[in-house]
Amino acid sequence: MRTFVVSALLAASTALTAVLVLTFDLFRPVRDTVPLLVGTLVLWALFAAAVLALRRVEGRAVVVLVLAGSVVLGGAAMVGPPNTSTDSARYAWDGIVQNAGISPYAYVPADARLDDLRPDWLFPATETVAGEPACVGERIATVDRDERGLLCSALNRTTVPTIYPPASEIYFAAVRAVVGSDAEYWPLQLTGLLLCVGITGMLLVGLGRRGLDQRHAALWAWCPLVATEGITNSHVDLLGVAFVLAAAFWVSSGKYLRGGVMLGVAIGVKLIPVIAAPAMLKRQGWKVVLAAVVTFLVLYVPYVLSTGIGVLGYLPGYLSEEGYEDGSRFALVSLIAPGGSAIVVSAILLAALAVVTIWKTDPDSPWLGQLVMIGGTLLVLSPRYPWYALLLVPFIALSGRWEWLAIPLALTVRLLVPSLTVTRVSLLIALVIIVVVTLTVRNGARSPRSVPIPRPGGSPGRPSSL
Repeated sequence: MRTFVVSALLAASTALTAVLVLTFDLFRPVRDTVPLLVGTLVLWALFAAAVLALRRVEGRAVVVLVLAGSVVLGGAAMVGPPNTSTDSARYAWDGIVQNAGISPYAYVPADARLDDLRPDWLFPATETVAGEPACVGERIATVDRDERGLLCSALNRTTVPTIYPPASEIYFAAVRAVVGSDAEYWPLQLTGLLLCVGITGMLLVGLGRRGLDQRHAALWAWCPLVATEGITNSHVDLLGVAFVLAAAFWVSSGKYLRGGVMLGVAIGVKLIPVIAAPAMLKRQGWKVVLAAVVTFLVLYVPYVLSTGIGVLGYLPGYLSEEGYEDGSRFALVSLIAPGGSAIVVSAILLAALAVVTIWKTDPDSPWLGQLVMIGGTLLVLSPRYPWYALLLVPFIALSGRWEWLAIPLALTVRLLVPSLTVTRVSLLIALVIIVVVTLTVRNGARSPRSVPIPRPGGSPGRPSSL
């Protein structure tokens, strides 16, 4: 009966995920905000109910349910094209360009020198509307190239260089080398599914070997954010998560150089995984830093040789566009430090958080330190893209601190309802939930759900000290 209840809840989540992906998106002139918001909140409610019901399941059924749920939810997330982001179109284009022997940093997508490479699904032909050429399609942008006419594009920011670091670019090229340029969105969704299930397996093995409760892996495997933003919208953050998790496991096992290499690759996927580093530096941190820096630089070498300073891509422009240059993006910090002062206050907060994380983290179990560092950074920076929180979720699972899921949920609401007031309220609610649960449930004693569970014939894992 317990297994049946969990299975029924997962089946409902799977069906609702498929309906949302097939039916609603944010690309129409009138965005499907209300149905997506309501459906997303219901998905999170079903997720919470399934995780609670799993607590009463025992034995091998736990592993089977966690893995099966990861697969079926991920499969449902693949039934339609991306519905809240067009990033994966840029991923595909960067891969196509590289496989033609061209650096993705060399030209902007609208450059006429790339015209021979354009597949129709990314760059459809113009259509005649009221006697004039026009770009038609709800996810198609129009670029005016003067004498060369209109360019219709499924990419965002078609007139600026790519922003993605080299490990991401290698990944994009590898996927397109296998499937070619005409395959549309499904190849990256499929690799997203494989990454998601692979990370689920890593968590199950890691929790099991450390004598921790394998039920916690469901906090990653069944999380709606993982299915929607990791698979439907195919965000490359999933690749960074896989390498960061490998780094954490290796560093906590005393394999510092290997862990540093994994961390360097993760940062080479997307720079944000650097915030997972402080919790891995308490013991022989110089080895981790050295290996990470060398790996990161090696990844950049071929691109620097071909493109030079152009490898910076659109990163400076992106930071300015997102409001980090003038402090307007810091939703919570700007309440007490408006304008440019928010940058200074945020920098101080993040530096202090990093110092405390290094000082207090148990090097044998760094995930609680990583949870606090990553979660705290997301609260301070308050990005408008919820997929940045994918980096947080595996450490929620490893630490068993379910209350930190309030952050990815708050950022998801922020995406669907792009309002500064909504952002502030949702993040404040998330912060209150974390503080209240920490003070009332976990203060002074370890929560029963976070206590290591001894395995027959094995030793219990060590709890974190942070």
